[in-house]
Amino acid sequence: MSFFDLTTSVFASSARAWRGTTAFGRNVKQPDKLLELYDIEGCPYCRLVREVLSELDIDAMIYPCPKGGMRFRPAALDISGVSQFPLLVDPNTGDSIVESAEIIAHLYKYYGGGKMHSVSGMGRQLAVVSSMLATVYRLVGRARGMYVRNADHPVEPLELYSFESSPYSRPVRELLCELEIPYRLRNFAKSRWQEIGPPQVRAKFFPDAPISSPNRIRLSELTGRSQVPYLVDPNTGAGMFESADIMEYLQETYSC
Repeated sequence: MSFFDLTTSVFASSARAWRGTTAFGRNVKQPDKLLELYDIEGCPYCRLVREVLSELDIDAMIYPCPKGGMRFRPAALDISGVSQFPLLVDPNTGDSIVESAEIIAHLYKYYGGGKMHSVSGMGRQLAVVSSMLATVYRLVGRARGMYVRNADHPVEPLELYSFESSPYSRPVRELLCELEIPYRLRNFAKSRWQEIGPPQVRAKFFPDAPISSPNRIRLSELTGRSQVPYLVDPNTGAGMFESADIMEYLQETYSC
């Protein structure tokens, strides 16, 4: 990943005050069945939903629906009757919801442990405007995570360990969206202050800090490291860290 790409990704996270970094932890109820999100990575409204998923530490199956894409957009249209994103399908409640504010209210109602979040008024307006600004930062040079690119599609969905505000994870999610590759988003938000900062800092100053996030525990057991992004491709058996390596792999394996 180039310095310019990383810089605009940092600016995008900063525009949203790094929402989607920290998990609430207590009183969050995990859904029994995996949520499904029809999503455009670069969409400002989709970003607001992904931030809440990250903060609630809830996984979701992501079905990328970039502009011009035809792999999952027809299914989304069949479900909701409109070509509008984000679209959340919750098999636990039987709900299919468009409109980011309604999706966020649903997530807090059923999984937020009573903790509410402003989905209207000035707080909502500021969230939308700042999310639009984050999108603008990522449009500089190229419309990242917005438009479809030709690709071969995997038989099985991939898995991505990520948290929404991670500047390194964002370019990977953008490329997955552009290639219309579905993936299980394993949210990796930080559950305690000792987890803030680069992995090298945590390893040096807080080597014995307990890990509480299920996905952090899972990745630590799998790789011995607590770092994102991490991609798992069950179609090839590949598993890798580092955004630049992951993006090169996706290009070589699936891009046409």
